[in-house]
Amino acid sequence: MSLLLRGPRVAPGRSRRWWLGFGLAMVLLLVVAPVALSAFRLGLLSKYLCFAIVALGIDVAWGYGGMLTLGQGVFFGIGGYAMAMYMKLHQAGAGHLPDFMTWSGVSKLPLIWKPFRYAWVALPAAVLVPVALAVGLGYLIFRQRVRGAYFAILTQALAAAFAIWLVGEQGLTGGTNGLTNFHELLGFNLSDPANQRSLYFVVAGTLLGLFLLARALIQSRYGRLLVAVRDGEDRVRFLGYNPLVVKTLAFAFSAALAGLAGALFVPVVGIISPTLVDVVPSLELLIGVAVGGRGTLYGAIIGAVAVNWAKTGLSEHFASGWLYFQGALFVLVIVYAPGGMVGLWRKGRDAVVGRRTTRPTRTTRTERPEPVSARTVELTSAP
Repeated sequence: MSLLLRGPRVAPGRSRRWWLGFGLAMVLLLVVAPVALSAFRLGLLSKYLCFAIVALGIDVAWGYGGMLTLGQGVFFGIGGYAMAMYMKLHQAGAGHLPDFMTWSGVSKLPLIWKPFRYAWVALPAAVLVPVALAVGLGYLIFRQRVRGAYFAILTQALAAAFAIWLVGEQGLTGGTNGLTNFHELLGFNLSDPANQRSLYFVVAGTLLGLFLLARALIQSRYGRLLVAVRDGEDRVRFLGYNPLVVKTLAFAFSAALAGLAGALFVPVVGIISPTLVDVVPSLELLIGVAVGGRGTLYGAIIGAVAVNWAKTGLSEHFASGWLYFQGALFVLVIVYAPGGMVGLWRKGRDAVVGRRTTRPTRTTRTERPEPVSARTVELTSAP
């Protein structure tokens, strides 16, 4: 049985409006932003778009799969450290140790660092290692049917343990300071404004391409099955599907996006450290998805950019109060606007055009409506 069959057809008018919106987003990111923003602000936007890639993966796992993952910082950090290790070794030159190892008293290059001398190892590892870790964890966790708050706590503990390990391995990971002081990537000088501008286009283009990939995944038969597992996992299991495979694939997809975002983040920002992969950064990414609107894909991107932009702006004036504002914002969104900014926009649009949502009719105990999740899964097998 193929899981990747074509999903339900979309009305032509709605499809045209969607592609028009996507084209507008392309123009804003690839034309307007580079012209309107200064080099400094464009660099900040590159950073925010890296976080938006992570948020896109979170939305697939949480918004469509119901997996509240609080440990995406782990996968983001693995991708970032893989890229940073390659850049450090390339910068040090053959036969030399990275500068932080010399300061830490390390006399011989650790074995785990040696493969990262080569770009053809480091770049794929930034994605494949997070995917492998997610597949292993997903198999162990979902096999025991762990879900909900228990899954969230496990992923949060993983992020905390990973950050503690990074801090403790001074000679291997740079400790609290992390890895920084990068000068070039693949022969390009990172201090050159033209190269930083090119990096922005790489990040923006990657985000747009991944968004199309995630949309195709969600609209496929697998995407409908993922939503069905979210809404009624036990029922889907009784229908003959294996939720373990469905959830593990979504978790691995989100890990791949986080690892790729970490690899892009390092040359853009010039640092990777435990403070960027701990529990708090993972929660901030989750807040961005919630504020934008989970289960919409584009809402996750908008939310991630908006929250990080607000963080930069407000923390400049209220350095000690940003975390309180951020926590209050998350609580308000979850309680009063669970659909996020996208949900509020849809309500406002419906109010303007005069459309109202009809209330469901009350049913008797013997006439329960069929759950939405059951209708999203076709019960017939494809040859």
